[in-house]
Order: sequence, then C-alpha cells, then structure tokens
Amino acid sequence: MLIEIKNLCKRYEAKADYTVKDINIVGKAGEIIGVLGHNGAGKSTTIKCITGMHPYEAGSIFIDGHDLASDSIAAKKSFGYVSDEHVLFEKMTGFEFVNFMADIYNVSIEDRKARVDRFQQLFALGDSIYNPISSYSHGMKQKIAFMGALIHNPRVFILDEPMVGLDPYTASQVKVFFKEHAAAGNLVLFSSHNLDVVEKLCNRVYIIDQGVILEEIDIAEFKETGRDLEEYFLSITQRVAKVV
Repeated sequence: MLIEIKNLCKRYEAKADYTVKDINIVGKAGEIIGVLGHNGAGKSTTIKCITGMHPYEAGSIFIDGHDLASDSIAAKKSFGYVSDEHVLFEKMTGFEFVNFMADIYNVSIEDRKARVDRFQQLFALGDSIYNPISSYSHGMKQKIAFMGALIHNPRVFILDEPMVGLDPYTASQVKVFFKEHAAAGNLVLFSSHNLDVVEKLCNRVYIIDQGVILEEIDIAEFKETGRDLEEYFLSITQRVAKVV
C-alpha cells in the first residue's frame, strides 16, 4: 500500500467543528486516485494533511509504509507534491529551481540530467527553462512545479487541483504523464472538482462533501452501470446538503 489514511480528523480551532472527519483513503501501486468534491468540501485540507503541511487532531497517515507522524522525513521523501498555488522561488530560473530540488533530495548529477531531459520532452519548456520563473505563464509554472516535485522519482505523486488554468496542450501532457507514472508501479493522488478529468483518468475516486467521504467509487465498475458520474455526484452531494 503506497498511501493508507485512517480516520483522519482536522479542525483549525480547538472548539470549531471538524473541517474533515474520519477520512479513510487507500492507494496502491499502479493507481490514479481522485478526491472529488465541490469547492470548500475539504479536498485541499485533506491533501495538506497528507503532505504534512497541516497538523491533524486524530487518525494516521502512512506513505509508502512510513508513518507521517513518527517518521515524517522518510514519509516526505516518498512523495512529490504540487499545490494549487505554485509556491516557487521566482527569482530562480526554472533550471536552477529543478536543480535546487534535486539537491534537497540528493539526486545524482546523472539521474537529474536524464530526468530533466525526459521532462523537457514531455512538457516542452524549451529554452524557457533558463528564464526566471517570475516571467513564466501559469502553465509554465505548473510545468516547472511538476519537474521539481518529480526530480527524485517519488513513488507517490500528490496534487491539489492540477488542471486548473492549464491550456489544452499542457493539460493533455499532464494526463499522459499521470498514466505513465502509474503504469510504472507508482501512485498518483489528486484532488479535483472536474468530473470529466476524474472519470477519464482515475481508477477510483473518493467523493468528499462537507468534510466527510460520502462514497468510494471504482470507475470501471461504475461505468458498467451506465450511470452518469456528474448526475450521480450532484445527486448525493445535494442530498447531503439538504439533510444538513
């Protein structure tokens, strides 16, 4: 199991309601998993807990067998993370940033060169990789964030809303990479509110609403039922909203 989350609970103030409660997610090698929900459903909070950006009140998180609470360094070495905010060192060039990330993860000169060459073929930054990140478009920043997160070849790739604001070409290249990374025996886990992307890419999806997981869906099995994922998603999230 590359990701195992059990009964995760998080709130931002001691007396506040839980932002996410009793979240249970598992992810195996070779899978692409989506966390699907409306804006404010708890997707980003869940992702930030998984990556160690936010502390959590209860539950456990294991990444590639490492307990995030007791062995955080090993857990964090096991994944690459791309946020929805593009937090980058913008005075660096793209090339400097990728090499900085490679240094952090002790990636050899030979390995980083081979990986940068591969990413350049995939994402086609070209000579722009030598320009300051501050000059990059949204899509270019997304590409260099991907390169930095993947330079150490992590088994787990975690992303928060990875397709937002991307042009069609870049989005298509990202989808290709997701499939290749999973096919190589790795795991891709990403949050999204884009049902079309989730349905086309994911093996399984967790629907989250108001901080709780409503359902886990095997996409292949769901398609066999002939139901429409968008209609089903809206029906169960609206039903919960009415009950609350």
